Amino acid sequence: MLSSAPQQRGLAWAPPEAAEPTEHDLGFSFVALGGEAELRLTGHSQALLLEAVEAAQAEILRIERQYSRYRIDSVLSCINATAGTGCGIRVDDETAGLLHFADRLFQQSQGLFDITSGVWRRAWDFRSGRLPSEAELAALRPCVGWDKVRWDGESIYLQHAGMELDFGGFGKEYAADRAAAVLLSHGVNSGYVNLAGDIRVLGPHPSGRPWQMGLQHPRAPDTVMAHVAMTDGGLATSGDYERYFDVNGQRYCHLIDPRSGWPVQHWQSISVVAPLCIAAGSLSTCAMLMGAAGADWLRAQGARFLAVDAQGRMDGHLWTH
Repeated sequence: MLSSAPQQRGLAWAPPEAAEPTEHDLGFSFVALGGEAELRLTGHSQALLLEAVEAAQAEILRIERQYSRYRIDSVLSCINATAGTGCGIRVDDETAGLLHFADRLFQQSQGLFDITSGVWRRAWDFRSGRLPSEAELAALRPCVGWDKVRWDGESIYLQHAGMELDFGGFGKEYAADRAAAVLLSHGVNSGYVNLAGDIRVLGPHPSGRPWQMGLQHPRAPDTVMAHVAMTDGGLATSGDYERYFDVNGQRYCHLIDPRSGWPVQHWQSISVVAPLCIAAGSLSTCAMLMGAAGADWLRAQGARFLAVDAQGRMDGHLWTH
């Protein structure tokens, strides 16, 4: 379906710029991974673009089938079903690569990026706006901890009943990168993939001009706080405004410290630009979870970022104009 670029969570889009005279400039939108997916592509051949977008859409939907925790036939659901049974499960090479990536993130973040921590959502109902009791959190603590997972590079075993893996911390970003790889393999090298605000840029306009991305202010949805010019790479934002509720003036969001079971509260949002979307998303999430230390940690990683703290003060720098 042809469409204009809609506003996405974490990103406010400027009107599409005119394509080069000899180029087709097309936008495609569809629903995937629980949100709006958009592909903006430019090329000489409309037939090539249509073929490429069909292949990229198929790849995104394949990843959703493979790793959605909402599908009982997904790889993650099969792994989670064995928790506490004493039986491990052998995984395919793609899943093994993602588990290795999750293990590295766990180590580099000192345990803050933990793909077993999704079970905290059983205590946090962001529709009801009710704070969980300490007893509810205590009951879930045995189910949290990547160090309780037995992973030998080929087979995985979740020690305790009730444990589960969740790739929500990097799943959309991985899908954006995979879709970009498919598009590039079809000869499309100008445009971008946008999965509900997680962006992977394939290449600049045919003239070499960058794509302009506008970052939404976390407390003012209609306000663009910065523009980012991108010719390639990934852009991702983590923030406290996607799922949250307020109690007595305090915001409680869906980004939860795996060690305590309580939401992080230091940053309103952190946006990161990196060579891959999965890297940008992982860096921004890790920094959010690190609290006050997050900005310095990003600087130590050599990352380009823009962070907004709980008082609305900005830190970091992205290429803006």
